[in-house]
Order: sequence, then C-alpha cells, then structure tokens
Amino acid sequence: MKVTVVGAGAVGATCADNIARSAVCQELVLLDIKEGLAEGKAQDMMQTAALLGFDTRITGSTNDYSKTAGSDVVVITSGIPRKPGMTREELIGTNAGIVKGVCENLLKHSPDAIVIVISNPMDTMTYLALQSTGLPKHRIIGMGGTLDSSRFKYQLSLRLGCSPADLNAVVIGGHGDTTMIPLIRFATWNSIPVTSFLSAEQQQQIVADTMVGGATLTKLIGTSAWYAPGAAGAALVASILRDEKKLFTCCVSLDGEYGQKDICLGVPVTIGRNGWERILPMDLNEEEKALFAKSAEAVRSMNDVLKTL
Repeated sequence: MKVTVVGAGAVGATCADNIARSAVCQELVLLDIKEGLAEGKAQDMMQTAALLGFDTRITGSTNDYSKTAGSDVVVITSGIPRKPGMTREELIGTNAGIVKGVCENLLKHSPDAIVIVISNPMDTMTYLALQSTGLPKHRIIGMGGTLDSSRFKYQLSLRLGCSPADLNAVVIGGHGDTTMIPLIRFATWNSIPVTSFLSAEQQQQIVADTMVGGATLTKLIGTSAWYAPGAAGAALVASILRDEKKLFTCCVSLDGEYGQKDICLGVPVTIGRNGWERILPMDLNEEEKALFAKSAEAVRSMNDVLKTL
C-alpha cells in the first residue's frame, strides 16, 4: 500500500508521522512546493524508525508528482491559512487554485486513489475536489467532522472526568465555528446518555466550547492546530487501508440525504477500502434539522465564490 501526503507543513508532517507509526502502508511520500522541506522532514521521520519500530519507507519530494505514482490514498493539506485582513473570497481563490492543481497532478499518476481533503475552507475545497476531478463521490472525503467530533469528546471528557475513548459523540454540518453542530443529545458514555450527568447549562457550555475549539487553539498558540488535524487525517487513512468500516463524521457529497443536494457536508459515514461507503441516517429533531439547513446555506454561500473564480 502507498500513501501520499501533499503539504509538508505542520499538519501534513504530523499526518505523515502518524501514518508511518501505524504501519498501515509500505510506502509514504511527503510532497511540498518548498525546496527541500519534504525531503528533510521525510529523513527526520525515517531516523525515528529504528527507535519506534516501524518499517514504513518515507520519501520526500519537491513538487515531483511522478514519485507519488500508484498511491492508494492521497491526503491534501496544502494551501495557505487565512491571514489578518484577508477576505474569505481571497482565501478560497488562492486555495482553490492550489487544491485543483494538486488534484490534477496527483490523478495523472494515481488515477485510482482515494482523496482526503484537509485544506481550508475544508467543505468548499472538498466540493471543489469532487467537481474538478470528476471522481466517483465515494472517493472524495473531507476530514473536518472527524476532527470536530474528537474535540467534542475532549470537551465532554473534561466535564465528565472520563476517558475520551469511552465516549461516542458526533459533530455534523460544516467545519466552521458557526456551521458545526455538536449533537449532545446523541452523545453517550459507554451507551449511557451524557445528558444524564450534565446540567442544561453544562451541556450548552460544552457545545459552545467545541464550536470554538479551533479558534481557541489559534489564539493560544498563534497559529492553526496540527496534532489533532494530523491525527484525524491519519485515522481516516488507516480505516481505508485496513478496510475497518469505522464510523466517522466526514464531509461527503449529499444527494438527498439529510434533505440536501449538490453540496459536501459533514455527516456520519463508514470508511473502508472503497472510501466512504455508507451514510448513516440520524433521527434529528426539528431544531437540529433547522441548524443543519442553516449550516448548508452558509457552506453554499462559500461554494458560490468558486463560480466567480
């Protein structure tokens, strides 16, 4: 098995490191546009192999897509973060060109690859990847909800004093501070509803803290997070290559599910060897349905920017 991670920045390198350690593939290519960056980080990671006991062969490449040939999965992290004074149109315009070019180059050499999109704005970049490549929709996966759900479990574990691994909790909708929907009504602690242990005020605070999880980290460390986003991408890669059929929230193409069409948005899906394989329905109440529709409207307005490029 072979995996390519495009973008050797903090998120891409962390994702690659997690993939190598999990030993889910024999070969991993780290690619970046900056001269020597991917090669250097690949060598650094390979020098941990004897210490950590993995056999994944990691190579770096400066923009040479021929080295990515035959990849089973490609993870796209490339793009620029939003800078002070930058409009969302400017961010989308810049990253759209990057993501579209990356997809075209990757698929020349790996036409059967499954694509995982981490680049922001993630919902719009996932939609762009689907539209520009013409790939079957099951082979295009946006990572966002996987990360948001992990952050939701973290917030719940702080209040409950429990292991995050014992929690089941999902965040649906867009990957943004105002578009994500942490479904606390469905969250359980080893099958017991978490609402049994939390007051209404505590539940509201957990939801609010989850929604600003990314912004909180940016304020604390001065840049976007990388450990959890990288780990989320690696978890999806592992579920694909091992055909684990694990349930994640991912940004995928909807065709009537949850009342939406012609959009990529976060919903619960199973992830296996064919990419995302099944969308699981959830019995949303009227308030949750309205929030999902509002989230879809916001994401559509961002997608509309693509038409002006």
